[in-house]
Amino acid sequence: MTADPVTVRVERLAKQFGPVAALDEVTLDIRAGEVLALVGENGAGKSTLLKLLSGDHRPDSGRLLVDGCPVDFRSPADGRRAGVRVVAQEPEIIPDVSVAENVHVGALPLRGPFVDRRALFADVDAQIARLGFRGIIDSRTPGRLLSAPQRALVEIMRACTGTVRMVAFDEPTSSLSAREVAALFALIARLRAEGVAVVYVSHRMHEIFEVADRVAVLRDGQLVGVRDVRSAAQADVVQMMVGRDLSALFERTPRRPAEVALRLRGVSSGDVADVDLDVHSGEVVVLAGLVGAGRTVLARAVVGDLPIRSGTVAVSGREVRLRSPVDALRAGIALAPEERKADALLLRRSVRDNVSLAVLGRLRRMRFMRARAEQVLVTRYVRQLNVRTPSVDQEVRKLSGGNQQKLVLARWLARRPTVLILDEPTRGVDVSAKAEIYAIIDELAAQGVAILVISSELPEVLGLADRIVVMRSGRVVGELARADATEASVLALAMPGAEVGTAL
Repeated sequence: MTADPVTVRVERLAKQFGPVAALDEVTLDIRAGEVLALVGENGAGKSTLLKLLSGDHRPDSGRLLVDGCPVDFRSPADGRRAGVRVVAQEPEIIPDVSVAENVHVGALPLRGPFVDRRALFADVDAQIARLGFRGIIDSRTPGRLLSAPQRALVEIMRACTGTVRMVAFDEPTSSLSAREVAALFALIARLRAEGVAVVYVSHRMHEIFEVADRVAVLRDGQLVGVRDVRSAAQADVVQMMVGRDLSALFERTPRRPAEVALRLRGVSSGDVADVDLDVHSGEVVVLAGLVGAGRTVLARAVVGDLPIRSGTVAVSGREVRLRSPVDALRAGIALAPEERKADALLLRRSVRDNVSLAVLGRLRRMRFMRARAEQVLVTRYVRQLNVRTPSVDQEVRKLSGGNQQKLVLARWLARRPTVLILDEPTRGVDVSAKAEIYAIIDELAAQGVAILVISSELPEVLGLADRIVVMRSGRVVGELARADATEASVLALAMPGAEVGTAL
C-alpha cells in the first residue's frame, strides 16, 4: 500500500463497561482515499470503536487524532464538526417531517427566522441525484412512510452532508436491494476518489473483498491484525475473527423429506398472487428473490398477520383459516421475523420473559406462573442454543445480535411448531453465530420440523436449501433442487427477463 496521509489515528484506545473490556488499547490508522474494512464477531468491539470515533462514547484511555491533531469529542456534534461521521446500522428517523428535513436535521437552511424550504428541497434533490438514489427515495416523503432501505439511505445522505473527512458505514447493506447496494458502492468509490477516509463494517465477506483496500480484524476488544485485501484470503480473515476454522459452515444431516407439512394453493395477499408451495416435514425450503419480490408478504400472510384474499393453507393435510397470528400458532406455524428488535423481541425484558412468551399457557397453573418450570425450560433452551448471557434475567437489549436471534429461535423451539418460517435469520449476525444458527436449522429439520427460510444472501440460499423456490413480482417463477442450483441459475430466475415458470 502507498503511504496515504492518515486522516484519523486511533492510538491505544480503551473502553471498559463494568468488568468487560469492550476495547483494549487498539491502535489503528484510517487513511485518506482508502476504504478500511472493520470486521469481527458480535461483541468484538466494532460498535464501541465506531461510537468512540463519532463522540457517542468517550475513551477511558488513549486518544484520537484527526489530521495529526489530538481531538476530544464530547458528543456526536463535536465529531460532526470535525468532519467525522458514522452511518448507524439502525437509523434514527423523525417520523413526522420530510426526508429533506431528516437529512438536514439541526442545520436547516434559513431565510431570516424561517426555514428556506425551497433551498432545502433543492439541495436534497440535488444530493439524491448526485448519490444515485433518484427513483429510490423522494425528498418530500414523511419519515414515517419510509421503508427500512429508505431509512438507511436517509442516514447515508445525512452523513455525507457538509464537509466530510471520514465516514464509517455500519452494516449499511443489511436492508438494501441490489440496486441500492450498487448505488452505495458507487458512492463509496466516489468518496475514496475525493480523498475521504472510509470505514466499512460488514459481516458479509464478499462485500469486504469487493469494496475495501485493507481489512482490520477485532476479536474480544483487541486488534488481531490488519491485512491488505489484495493479498488476503477470506478463510484467513474468518479464522482471525473467530480463532478457529469454520470451513464446514453448512454441515448437513442426510434425510428424506416426509409428508407435506405446509401446503399453499393459489394464495394471494397484498402484492402476492396465486402462490403454490409445499414444504415437507424435515425439509428446508429457501425462498429466494430480490427485495420487494413478495417473500415477506407471503410469510406474513401464512402466519395470519396479513389477510389472505384467496387460496388455501393446509398444515399436515388439514386446511386452516388464518385470521390472526393466534390462529397460525394454534395450527403449528411460527415466524421469526426479519426485524427481530422491532417485531419479535421485548428488548427491555429478560431472556426468561422472551423465551417463555410463546408457552405461557403451559407454564401457568390457574392464574400463577410456575416459576420453577419456567426456569428449567428457559435454561434448557439457552444452553441448547448456546445463548451467551450472564443469566436468564439479563435484559435482551444488552445481548449481541447473534444471541438475540438465537433467543427468537429458542422461543419457537419451546413452542414445538410443525412449520417454522425464518425471515432473514442471519441478518446482522457475525460468521460464528451464523454457523451456530445454521446448525440449529439443520437439527430442527432432522427432528422433522418443516422449515421455510427467506434469505437474500446467495451463499446462504445455496448452502441451506434442500429446495430453492424463487419469487419475482409477487409470484413464484421457478424452483431449483439443491443439486442443480447455482448463483447464476437463482439470479436468472430472480432478475427481470427470466421467463415465468422456467426451471434452470
